[in-house]
Amino acid sequence: MFCFLKKWFEPRAFNQGYLPEKNGHKVFYSEYGNPKGMPILVFHGGPGGGARPRHAMFANLNKYRIIMFDQRGCNNSQPLGKLENNTTNDLIDDADRLLNYLKINDKIILRGASWGSTLALLFAEKYPARIEKMLLSQIFMADKDNAWWEFEGCRWHYPDFVEDLECKAKGDIPKYFANEINSRNIKKQLDAANFYGWYERVCCSLNPRWNNCTKLDEKTLAELRIFMHYRVNDFFMKSDCDILKDIKKIKDIPTVIVHNRLDFVCPVKGAYELHKALRKSRLVIVPEFGHCGKLLFKTIKRIFCDELS
Repeated sequence: MFCFLKKWFEPRAFNQGYLPEKNGHKVFYSEYGNPKGMPILVFHGGPGGGARPRHAMFANLNKYRIIMFDQRGCNNSQPLGKLENNTTNDLIDDADRLLNYLKINDKIILRGASWGSTLALLFAEKYPARIEKMLLSQIFMADKDNAWWEFEGCRWHYPDFVEDLECKAKGDIPKYFANEINSRNIKKQLDAANFYGWYERVCCSLNPRWNNCTKLDEKTLAELRIFMHYRVNDFFMKSDCDILKDIKKIKDIPTVIVHNRLDFVCPVKGAYELHKALRKSRLVIVPEFGHCGKLLFKTIKRIFCDELS
């Protein structure tokens, strides 16, 4: 009953469909809110996640036109889980194609959370003239600091779980589990899902435990494969600090950054450094534990209504 009510309260798309196929991919998009409102382009998290109707609920849907899309291989995009021609640059290109396809020439607001914040920043740096303002949260810079934190930093707080991963992998952890999740052996796929696939959930919990799924549906398997594809390729970044390297291009774009103080997936340090580099930004640190949460969402919604509307 609760799930039914939750779905009932979610907004409904006024427009949805697929972009013309490119490089073997058909990208699914959807629009919510006011067709004549100011456009807000939303990048979902992951890599490997998907756009959900609830992702549009931070804004006044009577006033704004919310544009979302499922990144290549994700959720409703086709083919599901396809890794070929699936890179960070491809996703940025798809976002630009989507705006052109929808004939949006006016400036837009960018919204991105976690991996979505990475893509939003890269998109803004490539097309700064298209951006009016940005609302970012759960900042993920996809740099060396994040790579170090994933295991060595988290070892200070989750030493038993990091050791479990090391014992399984006996070497390069991401590479080992990427091979396992792409195996045709169902047992190996489940093993990878139950360990590295859900490691982020471990880092979001004060009482963590490994997941114990006994089967994988098609979308979950695709999500894990895409995440590992990006992880073993260093998120297809050209250098350690791709975002900060070109940050001058967007330094004058009004930006609000929202981040949990105790985010053990994406430490607040990245949000703080981004804020220092963007002279027209404001950083709001939420007194909450974890990568997301009710207080974080309420803060994002309040800030958007009070400051960015």
